[in-house]
Amino acid sequence: MDRHTQSNLARWDELVGVHVRARDTYDLDAFRAGHSTLRPIELEEVGDVRGKRLLHLQCHFGMDTISWARKGAAVVGVDFSAEAIGLARQLNAELGAGAEFVCSNIYDLPGKLDGAFDIVFSSYGVLCWLPDLAEWGNVISHFLRPGGFFYIVDGHPVGDMLGDQDDQLVVSESYFDVGPIEETCDGSYADRSAVVEHNTSYQWQHSLSDIINALAGSGLHVEFLHEFPFSMFQRLPSMVRGEDGWWRVPGHDNVPFLFSLKASKP
Repeated sequence: MDRHTQSNLARWDELVGVHVRARDTYDLDAFRAGHSTLRPIELEEVGDVRGKRLLHLQCHFGMDTISWARKGAAVVGVDFSAEAIGLARQLNAELGAGAEFVCSNIYDLPGKLDGAFDIVFSSYGVLCWLPDLAEWGNVISHFLRPGGFFYIVDGHPVGDMLGDQDDQLVVSESYFDVGPIEETCDGSYADRSAVVEHNTSYQWQHSLSDIINALAGSGLHVEFLHEFPFSMFQRLPSMVRGEDGWWRVPGHDNVPFLFSLKASKP
C-alpha cells in the first residue's frame, strides 16, 4: 500500500467514530427505525432493484448498502476501511438486512470477490479518492454481467474548482490538477468541529472526460450523463440548505455541483 492510500485509510478508519455521532448526516437512530439514506436522484435513476444483485463500491459503513437491501436487492458492500466494514456488519446483523460486506481496496477486489452483478453502484464523494480511473473502470466492467449497468452520482468536477470570495464564486482550483492533492483539515464534512489525529489526506481531481473515458475504455456504453446545480453537503460556506435537503449557492443555479451517470455493459 502506497503512503497516500495509507494516510487516507488511517483517516477514514478514524472518521467512522466521528460519523456515528454526526446525527445531522448519519442519523443511526432514524436508520435503525427504518429510514432510508437513499436520495431521490439515485432512487429514480437506478430504478427498481427487487431481485437484482447489486455491488456497492466505497460503501463506508453501509447505510446506503442496507437501504438497497431493504428495497429488495441482494447487495454486497465494499470499503477499504476495516473499521467501516466492521460497523456495517454489526448494523447488518442487528437489522437482519441480509447484505454482505467485503473489506477491500477497489483495485484488489477481483481477487477477493466472485460473481457477476446486475448493478454496480457508487455515490457521493467517492471518485476523489481513486488515483487510477482506467483500472477503476476495468474493475466495474469485471463485475458487471452482460446487460448490467453501472451507476454513479458524485460531486461535479466543475463545482470542485470553485471557492467563495467576497460573496462571489471564484475559480480557486484547477480542473485538470490530477493529484495527489494533499489536504490537511480537522473534522469532516459531517462534523467540522471534530478534532482528529489523522488530519491529512490525498485526493485526485478527475475531469468529466477522465470519468467517461475510463468507463468507455473498459467497454461500457454511457446511457446518460446528468448535471445538477446543488450539492449533498455544504461544499462552500455560502451554500444554504433547502427544504429538500440539497445545498445551493443563492443566486447561482447555473453552476453544476453534482452529476449522475449510467453506463451499461453490452
